[in-house]
Amino acid sequence: MGNSDFKAISDSFEAKQPQDMLAYAIEKYQPKIVLACSFGAEDVVLVDMVHRINTAVPLFYLDTDFLFPETYATRERVIEQYELRPAQVIQVKSLLTPQQQAESYGEELWTREPDRCCHLRKVEPLTRVLKGYSAWITGIRRDQAPSRANAGLIEWDQKFELVKINPLARWTSADVWTYIKVYEVPYNPLHDQNYPSIGCTYCTASVAPGDDPRAGRWKNFAKTECGLHRS
Repeated sequence: MGNSDFKAISDSFEAKQPQDMLAYAIEKYQPKIVLACSFGAEDVVLVDMVHRINTAVPLFYLDTDFLFPETYATRERVIEQYELRPAQVIQVKSLLTPQQQAESYGEELWTREPDRCCHLRKVEPLTRVLKGYSAWITGIRRDQAPSRANAGLIEWDQKFELVKINPLARWTSADVWTYIKVYEVPYNPLHDQNYPSIGCTYCTASVAPGDDPRAGRWKNFAKTECGLHRS
Protein backbone atom coordinates (compact mmCIF):
# COMPACT_ATOMS: atom_id res chain seq x y z
CA MET A 1 0.00 0.00 0.00
CA GLY A 2 1.10 3.56 -0.67
CA ASN A 3 0.97 6.57 1.66
CA SER A 4 -2.35 7.67 0.19
CA ASP A 5 -3.87 4.27 1.00
CA PHE A 6 -2.78 4.51 4.62
CA LYS A 7 -4.09 8.07 4.84
CA ALA A 8 -7.48 6.93 3.54
CA ILE A 9 -7.64 4.16 6.14
CA SER A 10 -6.45 6.52 8.87
CA ASP A 11 -9.07 9.10 7.91
CA SER A 12 -11.78 6.45 8.04
CA PHE A 13 -10.98 5.80 11.71
CA GLU A 14 -10.77 9.46 12.81
CA ALA A 15 -14.30 9.45 14.22
CA LYS A 16 -13.97 6.02 15.81
CA GLN A 17 -12.45 4.80 19.05
CA PRO A 18 -8.78 3.76 19.46
CA GLN A 19 -9.96 0.19 20.08
CA ASP A 20 -11.47 0.12 16.59
CA MET A 21 -8.12 1.05 15.04
CA LEU A 22 -6.38 -1.55 17.19
CA ALA A 23 -8.85 -4.31 16.31
CA TYR A 24 -8.41 -3.60 12.59
CA ALA A 25 -4.61 -3.57 12.82
CA ILE A 26 -4.35 -6.68 14.99
CA GLU A 27 -6.66 -8.66 12.73
CA LYS A 28 -4.71 -7.56 9.64
CA TYR A 29 -1.15 -7.98 10.91
CA GLN A 30 -1.21 -10.62 13.67
CA PRO A 31 1.13 -12.42 14.39
CA LYS A 32 3.54 -9.87 12.88
CA ILE A 33 2.40 -6.96 15.04
CA VAL A 34 4.00 -5.80 18.30
CA LEU A 35 3.32 -3.12 20.92
CA ALA A 36 6.15 -0.72 21.82
CA CYS A 37 5.84 -0.17 25.56
CA SER A 38 7.88 2.19 27.75
CA PHE A 39 5.40 1.63 30.62
CA GLY A 40 4.35 5.28 30.45
CA ALA A 41 0.71 6.34 30.74
CA GLU A 42 -0.17 5.96 27.06
CA ASP A 43 1.56 2.62 26.75
CA VAL A 44 -0.14 0.98 29.74
CA VAL A 45 -3.49 2.11 28.30
CA LEU A 46 -2.57 0.35 25.07
CA VAL A 47 -1.54 -2.79 26.97
CA ASP A 48 -5.02 -2.85 28.49
CA MET A 49 -6.77 -2.21 25.16
CA VAL A 50 -4.72 -4.77 23.28
CA HIS A 51 -5.26 -7.37 26.00
CA ARG A 52 -9.03 -6.96 25.66
CA ILE A 53 -8.80 -7.57 21.90
CA ASN A 54 -6.14 -10.28 21.56
CA THR A 55 -4.12 -11.61 24.47
CA ALA A 56 -1.47 -13.08 22.17
CA VAL A 57 -0.02 -9.76 20.93
CA PRO A 58 3.49 -9.30 22.40
CA LEU A 59 5.08 -6.10 23.68
CA PHE A 60 8.69 -5.01 23.75
CA TYR A 61 10.47 -2.42 25.83
CA LEU A 62 13.80 -0.71 25.27
CA ASP A 63 15.86 -1.38 28.36
CA THR A 64 18.54 1.29 28.16
CA ASP A 65 20.09 0.11 31.47
CA PHE A 66 19.23 3.59 32.77
CA LEU A 67 15.51 3.23 33.49
CA PHE A 68 13.96 4.34 36.77
CA PRO A 69 13.30 1.69 39.44
CA GLU A 70 9.65 2.77 39.26
CA THR A 71 9.59 1.85 35.56
CA TYR A 72 10.81 -1.68 36.25
CA ALA A 73 8.27 -1.96 39.08
CA THR A 74 5.50 -0.86 36.70
CA ARG A 75 6.64 -3.51 34.24
CA GLU A 76 6.20 -6.17 36.93
CA ARG A 77 2.74 -4.90 37.87
CA VAL A 78 1.65 -4.93 34.22
CA ILE A 79 2.97 -8.47 33.75
CA GLU A 80 1.10 -9.62 36.84
CA GLN A 81 -2.20 -7.87 36.12
CA TYR A 82 -2.43 -9.09 32.51
CA GLU A 83 -0.82 -12.47 33.16
CA LEU A 84 1.72 -11.94 30.40
CA ARG A 85 3.95 -14.86 29.54
CA PRO A 86 7.75 -14.29 29.44
CA ALA A 87 7.73 -14.70 25.66
CA GLN A 88 5.22 -11.84 25.37
CA VAL A 89 7.44 -9.30 27.13
CA ILE A 90 10.50 -8.74 24.98
CA GLN A 91 13.44 -6.93 26.56
CA VAL A 92 15.53 -5.11 23.94
CA LYS A 93 18.95 -3.77 24.93
CA SER A 94 21.87 -1.96 23.37
CA LEU A 95 24.70 -4.03 21.93
CA LEU A 96 26.94 -2.12 24.35
CA THR A 97 26.85 -2.37 28.12
CA PRO A 98 27.09 1.01 29.89
CA GLN A 99 30.73 0.22 30.67
CA GLN A 100 31.52 -0.62 27.03
CA GLN A 101 29.80 2.58 25.92
CA ALA A 102 31.90 4.59 28.38
CA GLU A 103 35.08 2.91 27.14
CA SER A 104 34.24 3.65 23.49
CA TYR A 105 32.61 7.07 23.76
CA GLY A 106 33.67 8.44 27.15
CA GLU A 107 31.92 8.69 30.48
CA GLU A 108 28.41 10.16 30.67
CA LEU A 109 27.90 10.42 26.92
CA TRP A 110 24.36 11.72 27.51
CA THR A 111 25.77 14.94 28.98
CA ARG A 112 27.75 15.69 25.82
CA GLU A 113 26.08 13.94 22.89
CA PRO A 114 22.56 12.89 23.90
CA ASP A 115 21.61 12.08 20.30
CA ARG A 116 24.45 9.58 20.02
CA CYS A 117 23.54 8.05 23.37
CA CYS A 118 19.90 7.69 22.28
CA HIS A 119 21.01 6.13 19.02
CA LEU A 120 23.17 3.54 20.77
CA ARG A 121 20.70 2.68 23.52
CA LYS A 122 17.33 3.18 21.77
CA VAL A 123 17.33 3.67 18.01
CA GLU A 124 19.69 0.83 17.07
CA PRO A 125 17.97 -1.68 19.39
CA LEU A 126 14.57 -0.58 18.06
CA THR A 127 15.74 -1.03 14.47
CA ARG A 128 16.85 -4.53 15.37
CA VAL A 129 13.63 -5.65 17.03
CA LEU A 130 11.29 -4.17 14.42
CA LYS A 131 12.92 -6.21 11.65
CA GLY A 132 10.90 -9.18 12.90
CA TYR A 133 7.51 -7.48 12.43
CA SER A 134 5.22 -6.00 9.77
CA ALA A 135 3.56 -3.45 12.06
CA TRP A 136 4.16 -1.79 15.42
CA ILE A 137 1.78 -0.05 17.82
CA THR A 138 2.91 3.14 19.56
CA GLY A 139 1.44 5.46 22.19
CA ILE A 140 2.23 8.76 20.50
CA ARG A 141 -0.34 11.54 20.60
CA ARG A 142 -0.53 14.53 18.28
CA ASP A 143 -0.53 17.08 21.07
CA GLN A 144 2.65 15.75 22.71
CA ALA A 145 5.10 17.59 20.45
CA PRO A 146 5.17 19.50 17.14
CA SER A 147 6.99 16.55 15.56
CA ARG A 148 3.94 14.37 16.30
CA ALA A 149 1.21 16.82 15.26
CA ASN A 150 0.56 15.13 11.92
CA ALA A 151 0.71 11.51 13.08
CA GLY A 152 -1.82 9.29 11.36
CA LEU A 153 -3.78 6.61 13.17
CA ILE A 154 -2.11 4.23 10.74
CA GLU A 155 0.80 5.16 8.49
CA TRP A 156 3.88 3.84 6.75
CA ASP A 157 6.97 4.26 8.91
CA GLN A 158 9.62 5.16 6.37
CA LYS A 159 12.44 5.19 8.91
CA PHE A 160 11.91 1.62 10.08
CA GLU A 161 10.11 0.33 6.96
CA LEU A 162 6.95 -1.15 8.45
CA VAL A 163 3.40 -0.08 9.28
CA LYS A 164 3.00 2.17 12.32
CA ILE A 165 -0.22 2.19 14.32
CA ASN A 166 -0.91 5.21 16.57
CA PRO A 167 -4.35 4.46 18.08
CA LEU A 168 -4.17 7.29 20.64
CA ALA A 169 -3.06 9.98 18.19
CA ARG A 170 -6.31 11.93 18.60
CA TRP A 171 -6.46 11.63 22.39
CA THR A 172 -5.48 14.21 24.98
CA SER A 173 -3.66 13.53 28.23
CA ALA A 174 -7.03 13.86 30.00
CA ASP A 175 -8.44 11.06 27.81
CA VAL A 176 -5.51 8.83 28.76
CA TRP A 177 -5.93 9.43 32.49
CA THR A 178 -9.68 8.96 32.36
CA TYR A 179 -9.12 5.53 30.81
CA ILE A 180 -6.48 4.62 33.43
CA LYS A 181 -8.85 5.51 36.26
CA VAL A 182 -11.97 3.89 34.78
CA TYR A 183 -10.22 0.59 34.01
CA GLU A 184 -7.81 0.69 36.97
CA VAL A 185 -4.75 0.30 34.77
CA PRO A 186 -1.42 0.06 36.65
CA TYR A 187 0.78 3.07 35.91
CA ASN A 188 4.19 4.47 36.76
CA PRO A 189 3.99 6.30 40.13
CA LEU A 190 6.44 8.92 38.82
CA HIS A 191 3.47 10.37 36.93
CA ASP A 192 2.11 11.44 40.32
CA GLN A 193 5.38 13.28 41.03
CA ASN A 194 5.29 15.73 38.09
CA TYR A 195 6.92 13.40 35.56
CA PRO A 196 4.50 13.46 32.60
CA SER A 197 7.11 11.98 30.24
CA ILE A 198 9.47 9.33 31.59
CA GLY A 199 12.67 8.14 29.95
CA CYS A 200 16.14 7.43 31.34
CA THR A 201 17.14 8.56 34.81
CA TYR A 202 19.93 10.83 33.56
CA CYS A 203 17.81 12.62 30.97
CA THR A 204 14.44 12.96 32.71
CA ALA A 205 13.46 15.63 35.24
CA SER A 206 10.21 16.62 36.87
CA VAL A 207 8.17 19.37 35.23
CA ALA A 208 6.67 22.45 36.88
CA PRO A 209 2.87 22.76 36.66
CA GLY A 210 1.89 24.44 33.41
CA ASP A 211 5.16 23.69 31.63
CA ASP A 212 5.39 21.68 28.43
CA PRO A 213 4.94 17.98 29.36
CA ARG A 214 8.18 17.10 27.58
CA ALA A 215 10.18 19.95 29.16
CA GLY A 216 11.72 17.47 31.56
CA ARG A 217 13.34 15.42 28.83
CA TRP A 218 16.96 16.31 27.93
CA LYS A 219 16.85 19.47 30.00
CA ASN A 220 19.48 22.00 28.87
CA PHE A 221 19.42 20.60 25.33
CA ALA A 222 17.41 21.67 22.29
CA LYS A 223 16.14 18.11 22.04
CA THR A 224 12.62 16.77 22.49
CA GLU A 225 12.77 13.37 20.78
CA CYS A 226 15.03 10.34 21.20
CA GLY A 227 14.78 9.53 17.49
CA LEU A 228 12.18 6.77 17.61
CA HIS A 229 9.34 8.90 16.24
CA ARG A 230 10.95 11.17 13.72
CA SER A 231 12.07 10.58 10.16
